Amino acid sequence: MISCANVRKSFTLGDRVVNALRGVDLRIEDPGFYAIMGRSGSGKSTLLHMLSAMDRPDSGEVIVAEHSVHAMSEREATRFRRQEIGVVFQAFNLIPTMSALENVQLPGLLSGSLSPELVARSHELLGLLGLSDRSEHRPEALSGGEQQRVAIARALLYSPKVVFADEPTGNLDTSASELVWGMLRRVAREEQVTVVMVTHEPEAASYCERIFVMNDGVIAGVIENPDSRTEQGGLDAGAIATRTQHLLSAS
Repeated sequence: MISCANVRKSFTLGDRVVNALRGVDLRIEDPGFYAIMGRSGSGKSTLLHMLSAMDRPDSGEVIVAEHSVHAMSEREATRFRRQEIGVVFQAFNLIPTMSALENVQLPGLLSGSLSPELVARSHELLGLLGLSDRSEHRPEALSGGEQQRVAIARALLYSPKVVFADEPTGNLDTSASELVWGMLRRVAREEQVTVVMVTHEPEAASYCERIFVMNDGVIAGVIENPDSRTEQGGLDAGAIATRTQHLLSAS
C-alpha cells in the first residue's frame, strides 16, 4: 500500500538549510490504522505531505496505492489527491455555505461528475459516521467533532484505499477527539482502508495498531500495538509515551 525509500527533503529558511527528512524508509502493506508520531519539528507533517502528493521529495521514492507519487506532475497530483486517496486536516476545511451532505459530495462536484453512485455513497458515509440526521445542517450548526466527521466522510467519497489525517483532532476537546479516533479505527476496519494519522499525542496513537516514531527527520523506531484493533484496546497512552521516549533516547 505505502512505501518510502530513502526519502529526503530540505527547505531554505533565510540563509539556513533545514533538513526536514534525512532518508526516511517506511513500509505499510495491509489496511489498518497507523500513526506517524513525533515532536514538533521531527518531520512527521513533512512526510505526510510527501505521501499525499502535496509536496515532492528532493530524492527518494514514494509509492502509495501503486502510484509513484514522487514522479507525479502537478496535474496528476491534483487528481490523485481528489480521487485516489483521502486527506483529513486539522482545520476541517468545510465550505460554510454548504450543508454537511454537500460538503461530503464536494470532490464529485469539483470533478464535474456527481454520479448517482456518489450521491448514494455520500448518504451511506454520513450514516456510517452517525450523521444521517445532520446531513442538511451547515457547518456552523455542527459541533467540532461533527464537522471533523463530515470531513472524514468527504475523504472517503471515492472509496480510497488510503486516507491520510494530519493532526485531525488538534481543534477538538478530549471527548470529541476520542470519538474521532474511534471512528478512524472503525473506518479502517470496516472499509478495509489504510488510515495514516500524524499526531504528537500518545492518546491518539493508542488507537493505532502500529506507530512509526519520528525524530530529527528519520524513523527512530516502530511500536507494535495489534490489540488496538479491539474495543478493549492495547497499549495505553502512558505505555506508548514511555516506549516513545526509549526510542528517542536511543536514536
